[in-house]
Order: sequence, then structure tokens, then C-alpha cells
Amino acid sequence: MRFVKTFTAAAIVALISANAMAQTATPSTTTTTPATTTTTTAPAATAKTTATATKQKAAKPAQTEVSKACSAQADAKGLHGKERSKFRSQCKKNGGKV
Repeated sequence: MRFVKTFTAAAIVALISANAMAQTATPSTTTTTPATTTTTTAPAATAKTTATATKQKAAKPAQTEVSKACSAQADAKGLHGKERSKFRSQCKKNGGKV
């Protein structure tokens, strides 16, 4: 019994020490040089991306509302499976109206 306790304690210590060694950072021996700066038209690209993202964010809640409305209509009609999918597809194409 004493041997089992000693062996278990040694195994726990070994696991903890191996885990601690794996987490230590090694010092870097390489030197890095600063990158050269280049000029780009990032503000124009960012403005275009921001405008597109804003349109998508505005459209997404509307799409979500249409999808929810179509799902509610399908639930009210008791549709399931392929019939439900077909109904929701047509409903979403019509903007939430049957």
C-alpha cells in the first residue's frame, strides 16, 4: 500500500514538472530588423469596406425578420420537410409575403 502511494505521488510530481517545463518561454536568439514602411491607399479601401459592411449589417436584420416571418407562417400552416423548405424559399423571395 505504501508503495502505491509513493508511486502515485511521484507520478503526480512528474506530470506537474513536465507541464511547468512546457510552459516556460525560451529566450529569442534571433534579431529582427524593423520593416520598411510603405504607403498604401488604405483609407480609401477602408472607407469602401466600411460602407459595404454597413449595408450588409443593415440588410441582415431585415433578412432575419423576413426569415422569421416565413418560419412563423410555415408553422401556422403546419408544414414540415420538403414542403416547408419550398414554402420558406418562395416566401423569402417575396420578402416575407405569401
